[in-house]
Formats: sequence, structure tokens, C-alpha cells
Amino acid sequence: MTMKVEVIKKTKKMFKIEPNMKNYEKMVKKFSWKDAKKELEWFKGGKINAAYNAVDRHLKTWRKNKVALYWESDDDKKEFSFMELANESNKFANVLKGLGVKKAEHVFLFLPRVPELYISFLGILKTGAVAGTMFSAFGPSGIKDRLGDSEARIVVTNSELKNRIYKVKRQLPDLEHIIVIDEDKPKKKGEISYQKEMGKASENFKIRKMDPEDYAFMLYTSGTTGKPKGVMHAHLAILQEHITAKLVLDIHEKDVYWCTADPGWVTGVAYGILGSWSNGASTVVYSGRFNPDKWYSIIEKYHVSVWYSAPTAVRMLMAAGADIAKKYDLSSLRHMASVGEPLNPEPIRWSMKVFGVPFHDNWWQTEAGGIMIANYPCMDIRLGSMGKPVPGIKAAIIDEKGKKLGPNKEGRLAIKPPWPSMMRAIWKNKKKYNSYFEKGWYISGDRAYVDEDGYFWFVARDDDVIKTSGERVGPFEVESALVEHPAVIEAGVIGKPDKIRGEIIKAFVKLAKGYKPSAKLADELKIFVKKHLAGHAYPREIEFVKSLPKTRSGKIVRRILKARELGQPIGDTSTLQEA
Repeated sequence: MTMKVEVIKKTKKMFKIEPNMKNYEKMVKKFSWKDAKKELEWFKGGKINAAYNAVDRHLKTWRKNKVALYWESDDDKKEFSFMELANESNKFANVLKGLGVKKAEHVFLFLPRVPELYISFLGILKTGAVAGTMFSAFGPSGIKDRLGDSEARIVVTNSELKNRIYKVKRQLPDLEHIIVIDEDKPKKKGEISYQKEMGKASENFKIRKMDPEDYAFMLYTSGTTGKPKGVMHAHLAILQEHITAKLVLDIHEKDVYWCTADPGWVTGVAYGILGSWSNGASTVVYSGRFNPDKWYSIIEKYHVSVWYSAPTAVRMLMAAGADIAKKYDLSSLRHMASVGEPLNPEPIRWSMKVFGVPFHDNWWQTEAGGIMIANYPCMDIRLGSMGKPVPGIKAAIIDEKGKKLGPNKEGRLAIKPPWPSMMRAIWKNKKKYNSYFEKGWYISGDRAYVDEDGYFWFVARDDDVIKTSGERVGPFEVESALVEHPAVIEAGVIGKPDKIRGEIIKAFVKLAKGYKPSAKLADELKIFVKKHLAGHAYPREIEFVKSLPKTRSGKIVRRILKARELGQPIGDTSTLQEA
């Protein structure tokens, strides 16, 4: 069951410059990871360091004086060249060395998007330690889960956020040092002044040469049940992050690139630090809150040419209206991509009207470590599709027995392991790690289908599929139909138990400005979905809400909607942006 497919045909007129990948099919045929390795710099004996590849290797070229980071907050702004980033991160590596940090030790970052976050991340990798990132919005419980489970000895934070750490510090026996970035003098035992130590540190540091399989960074991600799990990524991950930043995000030498993701989320690490800088891009980081005027002004001010964001942000820009965008010169934009949740057709249509450029959806996961399936500059977009597998990646739709399914057959979205950026472990939980793999496949937990031409289409999370009156309905399809209505900004859909139908479809709807909840509007939306999707696949219940529970990557968390509806325990909410 699919809605009518709309296609954006790519023509040469749409390209301001020729894409890095000119022909998808030809690239897939000739691509090999062995050849791709030549894009990176390796040490003797096949050793590597992801931070060295992201920044320091550029010091041998003209890029050493190129701006690597344009950083802006609501009341300040700074610039760092590749050389300055290299020197500052070397200094931080020396600070850690002075604290006796060893290879494979976990050092955590609990900071907003300030330059020190990026400098510290690179410095940690240079020492051979493992960088862990946490969203600055975490409360004491989320902090305790991560610092406790990871056994981190050191955490880098600021004077405001450290207070949350102290609320649970007694329950963190491994935590020895709190490095505070904005205080000259330590206030308590175990505190260290970042400014003071950096002032004394040398800019010279012998970067540790790592085995490609050595851990580089870790991120905690929540499932439907239980505590967050620590996903471990190796230094080799930068190979896939570099290649996909080049082929999917189409980063070129002269680009100014803006990834709106926080490094607390895997996208902010893979494409806000490693893959993007490895390609030599000048990167923009804005640390303030979402504001349409501010976002557009940043694009105009820095002449942003490649923009990587999330569907939630795009929908928020849509809700603010096209008139705001018209106030700014956004002509620098040439390529835009989206990740975090499936991108509905409407934001793509809208971006074509407002920017003259479409958003390109892509699919991957924290566990995947890099983009896996994508829409590319050189390829026609089928609105609503996640695109085709990245060259070098084998994806398939399989059944419960591990057998490949044919075109338009819904099943489990699976990837053939290994791939360079694949997670190498779940910290202290081998059983959980092994559970991801079945019959020679990595099981993503997503349901999808592939059409006759090889485009992949997301249906739902495995545990989200609704079975109503004997028919399987993917919540995303219903959500996509709902957001086509001008009154709807966002929608979350669940299956609600029903004695007669097994389940009925219930929708939680956030309305656009100018619309008010009413029984009349609810009926109108039901008819609209019936008309646009299918007679049986419409929400029999609609509840109007002010917000929907979402992860920081913008995914609507349907399990929370369902738990609330059925009066069940909500479970872990530490990785949510809105609960």
C-alpha cells in the first residue's frame, strides 16, 4: 500500500557545480572500500587516527589557514582555522596526558555546542582515549546512567552544567575529575580549570597511531525498553563518514557546510566533526535555540552551500511561513539533506518552492555510524523514499527466516555486515550486540520495502506496525497523509487495541497556526486521509496535542504515545527532546 509516487527529475540546470558522484549505477559497480581507503591518510603498519584525518592532515596543504569552524552564539562569534583547531586539540590532548589518560579510557563531554566541545572531542581521540558525548539538556538521571555505565573517569563541562553532575556524583565512584571550561580556579576537589591548563599546555603532541578497530567514540541510545545502551565506534568509522560526506552530502572544496545536529547525537559527530572536516569543509556551528530568522540569517551571512538538518526543523520552518525566508538571500544553498526520521513529501515540495533546491532524505542509525541509504544529487528523487544504498553497502528487505523478498514486499530492512562505520560493540553487553545480527544480516528494526527500481521505502519500526481488520498499516504512511493537510504540522500515529478490529488507528495531531481543535476538523482529517491513503487506513480517533514526544534527532517516539494512551510505564526518556 503506497501513496502515488511523485518524482523530482534531476536536470543539469539544477546543478550549480557538478556532483562528486556523477552516476550512481556506475559508482556502485566500480566502488570498493579498499580503493576508498586511499582518500584517507594512514600511518605505517595500517594505523590511523580519526582526529588526525579530520583536521591535522590538512596542515600539509593550503587548507591549514582555511577557516574550519565558524562558531556563533546569540551574543558571540569566533573563527578557527584548521591549524588553530589542530593546535588547540593538541593542547587538550596534553592536558589529558597530564591527568594520566590511557588508551581506551572513556572521557565524556557534557557541553552545549561551544568551540571547547569540538576541540576536546578531537583531543580525546588524539590520545587514543574514547570520546563520549552527552546532550547538554540531560538531567541528573540521564547523566548518571551514562557516566556510571561507561565508568568515565573524566568529564568536561561548564560552570552551569556541572551542578547537575554533582547531584549524582556520589553514585559515580569512577568519576575523578570534572574539567570546567569557563572557570579560572577550581571550586571543589577534583575540579580542573580548562582555561588554566590549556594556558600551560604545549601545542605539540605526538598523536597516537591507532588500530582501525580501536574504539574512537561512543554514544548512548535508547531502545523501547531498558536503560540506554553504549554504542561503540572505531577509528575506521571515519572512512565511511568521509566517503558519504563526499558522495551523499556532496561536500566540495569551496563549500561552507552547516550540520544543525548536536554532537550528542551521532550525526553531530559523524557529519559535524569527522566526515565533514575530513573533506576539508568550512563548517558552521550555531549554538542558540531554533529561530527561523536566525537560521536564515546564518545561511545568508556565511553563504552556506550545503545544509544537513532534520525533518522536524524543516517542518518548523514550514510552519513559520515562506515570507520569512523571502527576507534573506539564500541563493548560496546548492545541496540540502535531511536525516533523523523519514521525510514526508510535503517538506520536499516546500523546499523546492522556497529555496529552489529539494531536501534529500537519507537513512542510517546510531549503530550504523554513517549514512547507509540515501538520495543523491545525481539521482531523481522519489518523494517519500529514503533512496538507494550507499556504494559499498548491501541492503535488502528480508523475511523472518532471513530470505530476501522481492519488489514491493514489506519486510525487515537489513544490511549485510561488516561496513567501516558499523558499531563494534555495545559497551559491557555482548548479548545485546549479538541480538542485532541474524542469519548473516544486521537487523535494523525498521520495516520497509524496495520498489522495482531499487528505491527503499520506510514503513515503520518493527514494533510500530498497526494491524487493523487484518490489514497491516505503517504509521508513517498515515502520518505522511495527515501532514499533507494544511492544518497539520506534525502527527504521531499508533495502533490502539480494539475488540472488533484488533487495533484501530489513533492519531495525535499538532496543528498549524490559525487552526483550532474541533470535532469538525477531526472529521475533516479522517476523510482527508481516507481520500489520500486508503479507506481502511485512516485514524478512527484523533487527539489534538500541543507537542509530540521526540528524540533529539527529531524522531517521533510512538512507544510513548502508546504507553500514555494505554496507561503503561513510559520507560527511559533521557534521550528525548520533548517528552
